[in-house]
Amino acid sequence: MRKLKLQIQTTLDGYVARLNGDTDWMSFTPDEELITFLNAVIDSSDTILLGRKMAEGFIKHWEGALIKNSATPFAKQMVNTPKIVFSKTLEKSMWNNTILATGNLAEEINKLKKQNGKDIIVYGGADF
Repeated sequence: MRKLKLQIQTTLDGYVARLNGDTDWMSFTPDEELITFLNAVIDSSDTILLGRKMAEGFIKHWEGALIKNSATPFAKQMVNTPKIVFSKTLEKSMWNNTILATGNLAEEINKLKKQNGKDIIVYGGADF
């Protein structure tokens, strides 16, 4: 069975974002060890799960990063890895390489975990 992995930026006391969703409290200056770890996580995965709110910024960011520097391996993986966006409001996907899941979250994820393939990575916000 495939593993489901969550990557989320949070403080030790569980703080994720301001009430309006801003994440301006974060500072991200990755060192070589963190970059190696992040690459290993995405290398072991072949599916990215996102909530609709996260997808809106996430997909746009990585597509833009790839346009700026097409030689960036991490951006290439973020864009090329198939994504599933969970939404209760969208009727069709508005992003490339992305499909929607609109059913029960637990049931949809359990079906995905039973499929053949690499692990599944969730880049998530607190609502998702």
